Amino acid sequence: MTYVPVIDESACLAHGDCEEIAPEVFRVEDVATVIGTAPDEQLMEVARACPASAIVLVNNESGQQVYP
Repeated sequence: MTYVPVIDESACLAHGDCEEIAPEVFRVEDVATVIGTAPDEQLMEVARACPASAIVLVNNESGQQVYP
């Protein structure tokens, strides 16, 4: 399975935890943006660490939301 991270821009408060954990995947300015990819386990770790719950993970194959 491959997860695709999607930022809920209305929820993102630009805390920067995502960029700290996965700088190859996220860049934070006014809000976070997705700039790359990482293994599913790392993406799940980052999504769970987001204090604003602004990172949604979607299954690339099925299009189903897997987190939150």
